[in-house]
Amino acid sequence: MATIATARKSRLHNALEGLVLTAILQSFPTFAAAAFLLKLAGNHDLSGDPGVAIFVAIASLAHAMLAVTFGPSLPHLFKTVYEPKFFEAHLSLSDKITAWRTQPVASLQLVTIVLLLSVMAVVTASVG
Repeated sequence: MATIATARKSRLHNALEGLVLTAILQSFPTFAAAAFLLKLAGNHDLSGDPGVAIFVAIASLAHAMLAVTFGPSLPHLFKTVYEPKFFEAHLSLSDKITAWRTQPVASLQLVTIVLLLSVMAVVTASVG
């Protein structure tokens, strides 16, 4: 059943899957951490402003679009952002995520993000 579903996947559907995975798994954590660091640094303009969420979403999408556009032709510049496995049409969505997670570089990125967010959460909780 899964092979039938992946065989019928159009190029547009596969490209959208890859773009969304790139935006959510690779671009979003970067901009969310940047917004969190600005908040921790004492930028009071970010307090309760819905514009922060909009900025993070738009910046993540723009970053992912740049990575998807230029990643295949300039792999040495986009090697940490562009993931070719996200664009393999024969893989299902969960298989794409699993293939990405099992790579040592992706594992290191995930551990780094978790540690960074954990440290920032502790600092935020301790300073009020």
